[in-house]
Amino acid sequence: MTQVKDRTAKAPTVPTGSLTVITGSMFSGKSEELIRRLRRALYARRSVQAFKHSLDTRSGITEIRTHNGVPHEAAAVTTSEELLERVERTTDLVAVEEAQFFDAGIVEACRRLADTGYEVIAAGLDMDFRGEPFGPMPALLAEADEVVKLRAICARCGRDASRSQRLIDGKPAPASAPTILVGAQETYEARCRHCHEV
Repeated sequence: MTQVKDRTAKAPTVPTGSLTVITGSMFSGKSEELIRRLRRALYARRSVQAFKHSLDTRSGITEIRTHNGVPHEAAAVTTSEELLERVERTTDLVAVEEAQFFDAGIVEACRRLADTGYEVIAAGLDMDFRGEPFGPMPALLAEADEVVKLRAICARCGRDASRSQRLIDGKPAPASAPTILVGAQETYEARCRHCHEV
């Protein structure tokens, strides 16, 4: 695995690292919260780098974007190894969008970055459209120093929603459908536990 860049050369003391994971269903505001934290860090004159998985092509390859259109610059990467290679020594905060799409190595990558003194914020879906744990997210949540779990509003009943309902021609997708399908309101709805269907 790629060697994490030694940050001790930047400051006389090793900075305290941390790992925050922002999670929830689709349309719960994960990207909005991630971008809010990035902008806050920039306002505090901290150096930030944002990464997203290259599978997420909804807003091009050079940015992340909330569902209501707020953008932030980001680099698209394919693997956790590539992400580690691109983190610069002078960076204070490393943001990872769509963490559920990454390989299992993203957990170790985030751990190593935090252990080396970086502040790491990863955002991703905790469950897939079936309501099952999504990719590396369970292990990432267990590793986190802080977990921010957001809720959306159920498109059916208006209650708090914790699930992502995939739709095909307006009907619930079958359990046999592929786990990954990048999309937004044209293929997904936020649903509560009661209204979620597979």
